[in-house]
Amino acid sequence: MSTKHSKVLGILVNPMSGRDVRRIAARASTSNHHEKQQLVTRLVLGAFSQGVEQIFLAKEPYRISTRAVENLQQRDRVTILDLPLTHTDADTRVAAQKMWQAGCRVFIVLGGDGTNRIVAQNLPEAVILPISTGTNNVFPAFVEASIAGAAAGLIASGKMSHEDHCRRCKQIHINWKGVSETALIDAVLLSNDTLGSLLPFEAGKIVSLLLTRAEPASVGISPIGGFLLPCNSTDDFAVFAQCGNEGRRITFPISPGLYNSINVIEVEKVALGKPVTMTGPGILAFDGDRTIELAEGEAANLEVIRDGPWVIDTVELMNSAAHLGILVSSEP
Repeated sequence: MSTKHSKVLGILVNPMSGRDVRRIAARASTSNHHEKQQLVTRLVLGAFSQGVEQIFLAKEPYRISTRAVENLQQRDRVTILDLPLTHTDADTRVAAQKMWQAGCRVFIVLGGDGTNRIVAQNLPEAVILPISTGTNNVFPAFVEASIAGAAAGLIASGKMSHEDHCRRCKQIHINWKGVSETALIDAVLLSNDTLGSLLPFEAGKIVSLLLTRAEPASVGISPIGGFLLPCNSTDDFAVFAQCGNEGRRITFPISPGLYNSINVIEVEKVALGKPVTMTGPGILAFDGDRTIELAEGEAANLEVIRDGPWVIDTVELMNSAAHLGILVSSEP
């Protein structure tokens, strides 16, 4: 993962994460622009504290990044990329690519599962530290930004190696009629649903699901598998579940403060690289985004592979840095 630049860091901010229509149907908290601005400020200061020399941010419509750094003494070490805005997922995609071209190999991503999915699809060799500002988040973590910035800074500055202290994440690879997609957490087949809808899933419409992480202490689709067969980010397997009118019944939080019940007919471990087939009719959703419509009898092939970006675990990395004495200066 060599780069012509050293000690640089990219920070990607999704200004719309935590503000979508799902808050009407559930009880999720709202992540406002001022809160994101404060997060970015603390991330920048944390990264500089560990030797990062240059930080890249991107222009967005609410000036979150601009306001976050405009009064900092280190403002001259922050570059805000002025990119054309489409107010779509493309803005995150273009910003990530431009930062990569500028020499960034380590990124902090403020958003939800969907935002991180975009980054992972475009920069699979990157090192990322995902911070949750979305709704149903399994991939990103809730973490204090001051410490997260320092953790990312330890990798970006070269004080610690990502090969030794980070782990590549699992991804679901989906192939359908020559189209390739990926998901970081879940692929779900829904019946009688609508392509592109942003509303929370209805449990009664869930036909089957494939999970890279089945975590009982999570919200969304992940706990469906997690309540029955837990699987975390370090486990080298995935979880497949088939739902219907029979089987074991569980009540789970499909969105913050919104509980549904569902019957799980079967749940099983799936080895990494083992193909799984989902057959229509129905809508295939990836990390919450309804993306593909399968006709009657039409099939999509899926498999889980550990080939996604390297992920920084803030707590684990900071503990390792402390044990290695990296956080203590040798100067008097």
